[in-house]
Amino acid sequence: MYAWNHLRRLTQLGVVVSALLSATHVAASDQEDVASTELKPGSAIPLTELKLGSATATTEQHEGHQTPQGSHEGHGGDTGIAATREGSGTSWLPDESPMYALHVRSRDWTLMLHGRAYLQYLHESSDRGSEQTGSINWLMVAADRPAGAGHLTLRGMFSAEPWTIRDCGYPDLLATGERCDDEAIHDRQHPHDLFMELAARYDRPLGRGVHLQLYGGPVGEPALGPVAFVHRVSALSNPLAPITHHWFDSTHITYGVATAGLYGKRWKAEASAFNGREPDEDRTDVDLAAMDSWSGRLWYLPDARWAFQLSAGRLAEAEAGHDGEPPIDVDRVTASATYHRTGAGGTVWATTIGWGRNAERDGEATMAWLVESAVAIREHHTWFGRVEWSEKSGHDLAVASDAIFDVSKLQGGYTYDFASWKGLTPGVGVSASASIVPRDLEAIYGDRLTPGFAIFLTLRPASAQTASP
Repeated sequence: MYAWNHLRRLTQLGVVVSALLSATHVAASDQEDVASTELKPGSAIPLTELKLGSATATTEQHEGHQTPQGSHEGHGGDTGIAATREGSGTSWLPDESPMYALHVRSRDWTLMLHGRAYLQYLHESSDRGSEQTGSINWLMVAADRPAGAGHLTLRGMFSAEPWTIRDCGYPDLLATGERCDDEAIHDRQHPHDLFMELAARYDRPLGRGVHLQLYGGPVGEPALGPVAFVHRVSALSNPLAPITHHWFDSTHITYGVATAGLYGKRWKAEASAFNGREPDEDRTDVDLAAMDSWSGRLWYLPDARWAFQLSAGRLAEAEAGHDGEPPIDVDRVTASATYHRTGAGGTVWATTIGWGRNAERDGEATMAWLVESAVAIREHHTWFGRVEWSEKSGHDLAVASDAIFDVSKLQGGYTYDFASWKGLTPGVGVSASASIVPRDLEAIYGDRLTPGFAIFLTLRPASAQTASP
């Protein structure tokens, strides 16, 4: 009963936050003017207007907002699929999505640079809290070109966090997952590995509007869960990882993955074989192992503003065993819905709602919910919020108990982005959070509700640009 009441209160709060952000967006977007844009070398444009492999792209007006009409030739011809649909791995965002990146064309190749860097001070109170100054960061490089009857895409994604995040991770109360110094990481978010993605993808048409997609590499992301949080538009301005990360998208860095899928204009069905084990403490190596885990995922995009996914998988030896026991297999099921609405002048409203379930072998199943939303107004002001609830075991939280605990976290913040300079956009932001634990954990955390805050500088590419060498 406590869990249900807790979930109901969090869901109601999430709806209120989303509604407030929606109202803010609508008020701002009512004043926007929309026009078709011709793509010129070196010009800055929203990626919703970009058609990879083509010098120009067209848009149509849809309720006062721009909707992509160009196809994504990186998907193997004129499929009517926007370049903006691409998320992490083989995941999909709504077509009506912005992206902040630099595109460079060189003969048959289209190169893309994408990333984000923070310099942050984090403070989490409570008896388990801490403070830290560090840098959360990542950089993605992709290259796309025609190949036979289809298109080939090469991807590399990297992070310097092995050197810029210390102490087994940055403070993030109630975050759990992976191990450090032979102990379960708790109340911290582990740093990303140096190699976040080293993969290739090939797309080609099969006929009757159906396309084949093949993806894989030594480091990649299987077909499991929503778009990873570092690529979700609803989370881009938030430096902190969700505490529900290991119920949704913890496999976004997987050492050994192969995925095959079929897709049409509005749907995709895909399956993966991969190594489901978590990375080890050495964040600079490649932890290859048997690809004995599997997953499957379905996507449905009814229009340019919505993306729905349902996925399930078996992760072999995904979690460390309890008290020296062998590693534990995990069955994971996730579902999510993402809504985007973009407007002229860089106005964006993005919301993601997700549900995840983990069932450990011979153990109890636990669930998690997430609601996150962000509103960016005219490329300068971004308000973001996140509401999470999760069931976590005593093992997850490093508590001497076999019980399952209901925990939750509320977070909100603001980022101001300055004018772009040489293709980069600097910014400054703040956020505040409240971590909530049940009475059984009050003595361990010092209180049932404990506050935290963050102050950060940020640097990212400006709105998508295209240049010729």
